[in-house]
Amino acid sequence: MSNPSIPAVLLLADGTVHQGQAFGAIGTSTGEICFNTGMTGYQEVFTDPSYFGQILIMNNAHIGNYGVKDADVESGSVKINGLIGRNLEDQYSRKMANGSLSEYLKANKVVAIEGVDTRALVAHIRTKGAMNCIISSGITDIDVLKKKLAETPEMAGLELASKVSTESSYELGDKHAELRIAVLDYGVKRNILQCMVDRGAYLKVFPAKTPLDEINKFAPHGYFISNGPGDPAPMDYAVATVKQIIEEGKPLFGICLGHQLLALANGISTFKMHHGHRGLNHPVKNMITGLSEITTQNHGFGVDPEAVRKADHIEITHVNLNDQSIEGIRVKGKPAFSVQYHPEATPGPHDSRYLFDQFLEMVREHKG
Repeated sequence: MSNPSIPAVLLLADGTVHQGQAFGAIGTSTGEICFNTGMTGYQEVFTDPSYFGQILIMNNAHIGNYGVKDADVESGSVKINGLIGRNLEDQYSRKMANGSLSEYLKANKVVAIEGVDTRALVAHIRTKGAMNCIISSGITDIDVLKKKLAETPEMAGLELASKVSTESSYELGDKHAELRIAVLDYGVKRNILQCMVDRGAYLKVFPAKTPLDEINKFAPHGYFISNGPGDPAPMDYAVATVKQIIEEGKPLFGICLGHQLLALANGISTFKMHHGHRGLNHPVKNMITGLSEITTQNHGFGVDPEAVRKADHIEITHVNLNDQSIEGIRVKGKPAFSVQYHPEATPGPHDSRYLFDQFLEMVREHKG
């Protein structure tokens, strides 16, 4: 508990109020409320660009108990707008840690609240659905907080990918590698890139709105379409680029937001989910092999299942075993496929890392 004497308030758009104590930075923050059920990997979750614009409930009872470490990040800074926990811990046990969670949140100016019954709050969100919220350790007047919350835009319709994308291109891996992959950065996680570098690929990562003509000066053998935050529907610039890549005929692999963009580029609509999928234990069935895998997920939008099933040129490759949502597709007759979940799984199980092998093998075969 970093600020035990300072009260904090959580207000949801439906009028629900929770009282707690301040943790991390002192201030006020708004965003869409969402929850993650993972017991570990909180630092990787906080730095995932796909959480940009959201206030996160960590459902596990104790968060922060193993501290923070400089290497355990998926981007250069914390991306969540705020944090809600039951017990957010100052004390930590890991000797390799560089510091405490409270120090980390203060350094990244993240407002947090603890002392909240997160299990009850998650049950509420599962019933009522995702909505905006506000947390404050600087304002306790509910009427004032309601006015500030009313000014917060809804997640549906928000284009956020360009806000977290790299400002300039950069390269990773061995320049003499056999395969060159162009990465369209809409909020890419570092370990996604590392999974491809570890498999011998040379990458160049491009800002979100880079024209394909500029990307192709790199002479890539394949394209990767990254994860990222916000609503995919307003991303006309990205959909147009993905369409051009499909027409070009080189291999393409998309993850999460990249999955939704591949669907949109093929005339398949996306939709705002009731409360999304976020956690480390979502069961997915591979419809090609018949095998199941336990996956890491983080998404609040999905691909319209009816539209996918009506599209003759699209094959469903993966399905969520909890709710039958579409978790993977491929374009028939084209070397283009995608999954809704995160095969790099940091944090999470590594059941799905075979997808990186499949992608690079596809690139290798196409190049040959």
